Amino acid sequence: MPLMNRLSIFVDGNNMFYAQQKNGWFFDPKRVLSFFQNEQPETTLINAFWYTGLKDPQDQRGFRDALISLGYTVRTKILKEYYDDTSGKYSQKANLDIEIVVDMFNTVEQYDRVVLFSGDGDFERAIELLRSKNTHITVVSTEGMIARELRNATDRYIDLNDIRMSIEKLDN
Repeated sequence: MPLMNRLSIFVDGNNMFYAQQKNGWFFDPKRVLSFFQNEQPETTLINAFWYTGLKDPQDQRGFRDALISLGYTVRTKILKEYYDDTSGKYSQKANLDIEIVVDMFNTVEQYDRVVLFSGDGDFERAIELLRSKNTHITVVSTEGMIARELRNATDRYIDLNDIRMSIEKLDN
């Protein structure tokens, strides 16, 4: 049986924004696609999804258009404001975990490998189920932002800083 190498990439945009901020550098969505496509021979990129919360429908329009032109399917949700009793502050959250999981399972017949850019432990069960379907899962995040449950559930964990040279956004 030939080695199937159909790849899908899922980027939890808000989670990655904070991971990149923490690391002090940003990755280039285009370089991310080429890095994972060229990482293994004869890889076919099937899908690339990017999920992000928006302040309003016009928010990040230029960035979203750029992602679409690179081949990403962009999923958005308007941010909701939450009051945190502990800190006494308001925070905004979009929470696109359900959308990510739905897309992963809705397209599961199309790929053999998944790269998930997120450190969110909420994905643990979905990752376990995908692995039971013989899907190889790579999770990309960064130290201090990867949930132990998620790291334990995945086939492979990559720290963003370990692939920085290959994916960092270079100022043009």
